[in-house]
Amino acid sequence: MTPALDLDALKDRLLAGDRAALARAITLAESKRADHRALAAALIDAVLPRTGDAVRVGITGVPGVGKSTTIDALGSNLTAAGHRVAVLAVDPSSSRTGGSILGDKTRMARLSHDPNAFIRPSPSSGTLGGVAAKTRETMLLCEAAGFDVILVETVGVGQSETAVADLTDFFLVLMLPGAGDELQGIKKGILELADMIAVNKADAGEAEARANAAASEYRAALHILTPASATWTPPVVTISGMHNLRLDALWARVVEHREKLTATGEIARKRRAQDVKWMWALVHERLHQRLVGTADVRARTAEAEAGVARGEASPAAGAAAIAELIGL
Repeated sequence: MTPALDLDALKDRLLAGDRAALARAITLAESKRADHRALAAALIDAVLPRTGDAVRVGITGVPGVGKSTTIDALGSNLTAAGHRVAVLAVDPSSSRTGGSILGDKTRMARLSHDPNAFIRPSPSSGTLGGVAAKTRETMLLCEAAGFDVILVETVGVGQSETAVADLTDFFLVLMLPGAGDELQGIKKGILELADMIAVNKADAGEAEARANAAASEYRAALHILTPASATWTPPVVTISGMHNLRLDALWARVVEHREKLTATGEIARKRRAQDVKWMWALVHERLHQRLVGTADVRARTAEAEAGVARGEASPAAGAAAIAELIGL
């Protein structure tokens, strides 16, 4: 039998920066068990006053752009400067098996051994937006444990990546140079939400020239869009995550963005709007739990689904039958 959890003791250990307590708290938040979710919610409510001070940065980009390599170098720079860095690395889950590789720690060799860094790979579990279902809760728990920089590395699967903007203060898009049509890998929705574009793999010589050319293309594309903030014009920079080139300058722009938008109150307003979206996400989650919470409801839901699959009922009729199960 699993021993009863002492929530107060877990909270105290978490607030003291205990990494094992942080890992335990995140596991509770990610659990599908109703009792675990209730404990996690109570814990987050208890530590909420100790959250909110961290710099929250979402990092996205097409697969192969070098997100993990860049985060490893950037995070190491930040810990060397005295920061405590939490990396929430979301792995894509198989839509067929639900499995996930969870290999980000192997791609962040330096940070994974850094005592001032915490890497938490989490499966996306099919969640749209390239972020795990419990990334919001995980982020708050990391802040409560004393991490002052939160880097959210997303799956990198396309336009649904824009969901990460609803979690973070700063949205960094990494791009590749020399990919033919320089705009082929970026969707308009992401371009409109980007707070900065960084062309990666600008190593030296010909690679740097290709990166500079790509950066010019992105600057032109951004120029025709109306910035999301009147206070901030998204810059386009060139970096090399592999060789740790110009990452300090990149971080300086992140800090500049935070200072400017904090002064105008935009960061606070953005976070409040994010909280409202989080509330509705939790409502939707509870509705879904009503559908899968009991064996009887699951069986009747499966019957409605099977009827639609056999052509015996229309999708609208199936939806009505399922909605009726939860009183809608």
